[in-house]
Amino acid sequence: MELTNKKVLVTGSDGFIGSHLVEALLKEGCEVKAFVYYNSFNSWGWLDTLPKNKLKDIEIFSGDIRDPNGVRTAMKGSDIVFHLAALIGIPFSYHSPDSYVDTNVKGTLNVLQAARDFGTERVVVTSTSEVYGTAKYTPIDEKHPLQGQSPYSASKIGADKIAESFHLSFNLPVITARPFNTYGPRQSNRAIIPTIITQILSNTRKIKLGSLRPMRDYNYVTDTCAGFISLAKCDSAVGKTVNIGSGKEISVGELAHLIILSSGKKVDVVSDDIRKRPLKSEVERLLCDNTQIKHLTGWVPKVSLEKGLSQTIDWFKYSNNIKKYKWDIYNV
Repeated sequence: MELTNKKVLVTGSDGFIGSHLVEALLKEGCEVKAFVYYNSFNSWGWLDTLPKNKLKDIEIFSGDIRDPNGVRTAMKGSDIVFHLAALIGIPFSYHSPDSYVDTNVKGTLNVLQAARDFGTERVVVTSTSEVYGTAKYTPIDEKHPLQGQSPYSASKIGADKIAESFHLSFNLPVITARPFNTYGPRQSNRAIIPTIITQILSNTRKIKLGSLRPMRDYNYVTDTCAGFISLAKCDSAVGKTVNIGSGKEISVGELAHLIILSSGKKVDVVSDDIRKRPLKSEVERLLCDNTQIKHLTGWVPKVSLEKGLSQTIDWFKYSNNIKKYKWDIYNV
């Protein structure tokens, strides 16, 4: 499928990955409608930071993914839907699991129901590597067992299975994109890399983190967006769940020292008990097997971890974006 001139809706477009995906789709020549979370401040999230010449080419729709009527209104006339709207903070899911079911499971159901009714040409549903839980084997391919080690991951497993059921039951052209840990400019401080960077750049002498042991597969946001787009274009990906990841891993502790080295600062790293997940909930290792996406689309990551971290540090350092972050508290 060619994306040029297609009418494309992006839910969660006000967020980190969503805002970057909107930009990437504009470059593809798409007519983009951005579904943003309604709020009384009329904030469009990270889309507010885009240049005016880009914003004028985007149709903004303010709504709530939990509202079936609003989702239907937004989706009407769209050829393709990239569904990214979700609650994603794992610690927050420990004490507010209901909101994760409402947003992640029922929100996804709203998108799929509307897509079925409207005959939408393609729906790309966003999953997460967290659904795998701690790796039972590595690298993790798409056949790896799913483990709900947090209410967040359980809600995403539910959303993935609802998407699968709509393809198998109604032949809905769904693709489930399963990115591993994405990072880059605009990511919130609930993620590890912004947490490390903002503490370093704020001249603290000690960086407070949770467990330093977990291994993760980190991917720069433009690579993740390119993965989404490559899957949307791929007819052979319909009905499949597809990993998007680098196939390389690094521990949280090693990552912190790499960022410290890149920043040129001298700071210590301490493990803060408050920031640690419950023992059985912590996902200790995620390492992507990206064989399928390479085979289907030819996608390969282009930005090395070192280059991506440097670009992310620069975004915080030179654009004064650090003022938007509460670096001195634990962001759940």
